[in-house]
Amino acid sequence: MIRVLLVDDQSLLRLGFQMILAAEPDIEVVGEAADGATGISMTSTLHPDVVLMDIRMPGMDGIRATAAITAAAPASKVLILTTFDLDEYVFAGLKAGPPADLLTAIRTVAGGEAVLAPTATRRLLDQFVPLLPDPGQQPDRDALLARLTGRERAVFARLAAGLSNREIADQMHLSQGTVKIHVGRILAKLDLRDRVQAVVLAYESGLIKPGSH
Repeated sequence: MIRVLLVDDQSLLRLGFQMILAAEPDIEVVGEAADGATGISMTSTLHPDVVLMDIRMPGMDGIRATAAITAAAPASKVLILTTFDLDEYVFAGLKAGPPADLLTAIRTVAGGEAVLAPTATRRLLDQFVPLLPDPGQQPDRDALLARLTGRERAVFARLAAGLSNREIADQMHLSQGTVKIHVGRILAKLDLRDRVQAVVLAYESGLIKPGSH
């Protein structure tokens, strides 16, 4: 059973998530918090597998709350959603049934893997790409990619585009276990901490061009 803590300042959205997640046999909502500070306290008390965190809240926002939770309770994984994502997921769930991508994200994060939604990837890049250094200062693409095998390059490109391990596996006709191994090797070879750093590096190196997804 995946134990989920909801952290959002809007009671209506928390109720919507509660209704959506309650229908899943392998997910249990163990608590709700209306702000980041309470979310931190409840995480310490309840030890949820996943904290579903709104990014914009009065007082302590989701970013600072996430930093505190990951430092104090690393066993609890945080899934951050923007206000746009929250509205989209809740309305879709209440009107047409639970959105598969949200449920997949919760299960993926609970399993110890990172998730970066393609929409979030695009928003990240919209802010990051204008700050890229001049081409002459960027890492040499050939030297960088030479560290990877051909299969790893293909996985890296899809990972950097925001695809989950399941989506990469489906596209490349591989098992999720094999993709997970490839992702681990890629991050180790390129000295990357997580998938967000992989996105940034892919654009710095020219593996993915701005505007292509």
